[in-house]
Amino acid sequence: MSNHSSHSSAPATASSDAPAVGRSLVYLVVAGIAWGTAGAAASLVFRASDLGPLALSFWRCVGGLVLLLPAVLLRRGRSRGAGPAVAEPHARRLVRILGTGIGLTVFQSAYFAAVETTGLAVGTVVTLGAGPVLIAVGARVLMGERLGRGGTLAVAGALAGLAVLVLGGGGAEVRTLGIALAVLSAAGYAAITLLTRWLGRDGGGADSLSTTAWSFAVGSVGLLPMAAFEGLLPQTGRPVEVLALLVYVAAVPTALAYALYFAGAAVVRAATVSVIMLLEPVSAALIAVTLLGERLTAATVAGTLLLLTAVTGLAAAEARTAAARRREAAPRETVLTAP
Repeated sequence: MSNHSSHSSAPATASSDAPAVGRSLVYLVVAGIAWGTAGAAASLVFRASDLGPLALSFWRCVGGLVLLLPAVLLRRGRSRGAGPAVAEPHARRLVRILGTGIGLTVFQSAYFAAVETTGLAVGTVVTLGAGPVLIAVGARVLMGERLGRGGTLAVAGALAGLAVLVLGGGGAEVRTLGIALAVLSAAGYAAITLLTRWLGRDGGGADSLSTTAWSFAVGSVGLLPMAAFEGLLPQTGRPVEVLALLVYVAAVPTALAYALYFAGAAVVRAATVSVIMLLEPVSAALIAVTLLGERLTAATVAGTLLLLTAVTGLAAAEARTAAARRREAAPRETVLTAP
């Protein structure tokens, strides 16, 4: 599952940037699909052992840290060789890492709990559908960002989609507790994004890969006592299968997916990234139906379509807002750069 929070996009304006954009789009597509498999792997772990969602999230954080740390250290060594860089203030860096770490812990743990409770398809769709909505509302309330007509309609559509899922689920496939856990997961995701956006308002940035790695460290420490209470080591008759699944969760939808996401998100527009990341819930739903035998009711399909349409609408509204800001800034730039 992702920590796909906000990022600074660098639009490609020259034709020479086209290969970089194309490569970045491929990175994002692979990351989205990989994230969509995290919940499927979790479902298989839950079926093959008694490992709980907190313990699974703990091992994901530990594995992600172990796999990402060498890349972080290698990048740091290269940046030192390239010359001095502007250091982020220690207090700001501490807030960033602790905030992201706590948000990531809530995000992942609640997501795995939602998958265990209400299934992969519904848990993933609600988490990834509610996240952008909470971000849009939070940005409006906390930072005064305007939603606009398109954004308001998208939020209303997402709420309608959630209502259809909760009220129309009917059978055992959709459980209210699972929906609540998915919304809690989405709140953790939204908190990470809003914190990143708030810290980046003055133009200051940080190495996203490094922040994520150290956030995994925070998550590992924070989850350890709860995971130990839940049971750190799984009781299972299929230890090799469970171990392989745990290694997969740490390697593919965690270390690899985050690395590809950060590489791609640095080049592609944020609105485009939001739409591409819809591959995560779509791929998760396909895996749930085809491989895990989950059943989707008509209400589940309708609620899913409403949520995904709402996220697409939010991305479109974001693109329009960004374009309007660029048009407003263009005359000022002309005046400032004129001889």
